[in-house]
Amino acid sequence: MVEEVWVFIGGKGRIWRRHANIEDVTDVYPGISITIPVGTAFQFRCDGEEPLVAVGITMPPWPGMDEAYAVDGKW
Repeated sequence: MVEEVWVFIGGKGRIWRRHANIEDVTDVYPGISITIPVGTAFQFRCDGEEPLVAVGITMPPWPGMDEAYAVDGKW
């Protein structure tokens, strides 16, 4: 299981996150960074004409495709 930090470098959009019983939606655009703690469900979407672009960092390093799975969410 990994924690993630995302830094947005292009476009604009939103990210939905749910951890335990707490949900939030955050506007994202260049210069914004967000964290995704272990066990957090999330979805993101582009709301503009330009692609939403982010750099993602995981701790520890990404273990492989089995780490990610689809969740029911806002979108």
